[in-house]
Amino acid sequence: MSLSSGLRVRKDMEAPNRNEGDDEEAAYLLTPAPNRHGPSQAKRPRRRRAFTTCHLSLRTLIFLLLIVFFASVAGLLISRSVYVVPGGSLFLLLISVLSSLSLQPAKCVDTPDKGYQCQPLISQYWGQYSPFFSVPSEIPDVLPPDCNITFAQVLSRHGARDPTASKAKIYSSTIQKLQANVKRFSGKYAFLNSFTYTLGADQLTVFGEREMINSGIAFYDRFTKLANQAIPFVRASGQERVVKSAQNFTQGFHQARSSGKQADASFPYPILSIPEGDGFNNTYVGSRDRNNFSTCVVDYASSLNHALCTEFENNETYNTIGSKAQRTFLATFLPSITARLNADLVKANLTAADTISLMDLCPFTTVASPFGTISPFCSLFTKDEWHHYDYYQTLGKYYGYGPGNLLGPTQGVGYANELIARMTGKPVDDHTTVNHTLDGSTETFPLNDALYVDVSHDNDMTAIFSAMKLYDSPIPLSKTFSDHRERSKGYSAAWTVPFAGRAYFEKMKCRGKKEELIRIVVNGRVLPLETCGGDALGRCTLSKFIRSLNFATEGGRWDLCFSS
Repeated sequence: MSLSSGLRVRKDMEAPNRNEGDDEEAAYLLTPAPNRHGPSQAKRPRRRRAFTTCHLSLRTLIFLLLIVFFASVAGLLISRSVYVVPGGSLFLLLISVLSSLSLQPAKCVDTPDKGYQCQPLISQYWGQYSPFFSVPSEIPDVLPPDCNITFAQVLSRHGARDPTASKAKIYSSTIQKLQANVKRFSGKYAFLNSFTYTLGADQLTVFGEREMINSGIAFYDRFTKLANQAIPFVRASGQERVVKSAQNFTQGFHQARSSGKQADASFPYPILSIPEGDGFNNTYVGSRDRNNFSTCVVDYASSLNHALCTEFENNETYNTIGSKAQRTFLATFLPSITARLNADLVKANLTAADTISLMDLCPFTTVASPFGTISPFCSLFTKDEWHHYDYYQTLGKYYGYGPGNLLGPTQGVGYANELIARMTGKPVDDHTTVNHTLDGSTETFPLNDALYVDVSHDNDMTAIFSAMKLYDSPIPLSKTFSDHRERSKGYSAAWTVPFAGRAYFEKMKCRGKKEELIRIVVNGRVLPLETCGGDALGRCTLSKFIRSLNFATEGGRWDLCFSS
């Protein structure tokens, strides 16, 4: 959907939770018309500080404590006899060493530029539930010295969240069933003896807040020259976790901007919040000057989002294809995992649905930890099993909202046309999901800004990428075996729409070039832009880029939305 479907500009808001979740129900919970939307500010970290997970094994801790004990006793005896080494000083010295060891960062790091780097062979294969990480890029992400960025827009997913309300009930029931059927857990399952399900529902986690603060820092660091001259125009889909993600993003941006001794009296920045529901009032601030607010109320019969495409919403040809693709692939890898778990856990009687729930709990309990400590659920499955899981999640996006669904890309057409308007400085030309009341106003849709920030959901981003044909391939993804990411032009849910995922749309002027160049970077990976003849640095001219968006400019099959 286009973000321009209604609005509220606010700086401190509590948006109603109007959508159950980012993703469709799992394939084993196939429903006729799945919900298609994805569902407090944390203390600001110091700029560029990596958030680390620190831990010490119990055995090592006991060993070090014994050393401290015996060394302090020895030090006391020595100090009483020869007064060479005071026992108290030795004790403090050893405590200092112990403290430094216990606080030494493990290999779990979450930085503004590289993202989450804990156990990448697992955590980068959680599909859309992976935390943001920098994706390998075949094309160097460099700016030639004779070029200057003149325009930058980021399209971001919200930060890591709790499970959706419906999934939370399923996960809780799975744990209750498992603990009722199995009386004693041992080995890698031992943590289940005392595990209590305490996850929330739909809300941004503390870890997710930090992801978005880091994202704001990274945006400033990447576009420092522009960022020192102006603040970004910020929009967010109206669900609470999305608006809070936008607030955290601006917090990180402001922090980085201020640390560079750049005056920033405009913080907190206005955020244009676009409701995700039908038929309710939309209050917006009509001035971007925070000291000169003018407010008015606009009442719409319904918000202009992808719910308008009735065929996409109501026709099972389109709204169940993603779940059906997932269910087909599940049959190729899940039975053996379920059988292994039931063999390990006598009388567990786990089903395929239970197995997927246990796999889901790995990323969700990981991001529920403030610093992203890897959950013990993750060790219940092998690296290969996680790779299958990642592909299972990828199929849901590809066939639900991506190139594998005839009307999936249609839902992203409005946003693609808005991008063209911003890049060219001309009014939006669109007859699909764009709200012309909003996009016709320079207050709610400015055309001459240099920096833009849009925060939304994974499903919306998938549709937008598809409308732009960024991951089109002549051969659709297989539903029976895992296509390697390279064969699918770098497409996977984890690579495109992880928690706090970010896509940069850049415009640059280069010496000796008559026309501005366009580059797109998705989670650190420079896209080749083959549809417009991208050069060795993944760039093509503005005019060729716009021509490559002909699917969007020509209506994007919008007529099929109302064919029945």
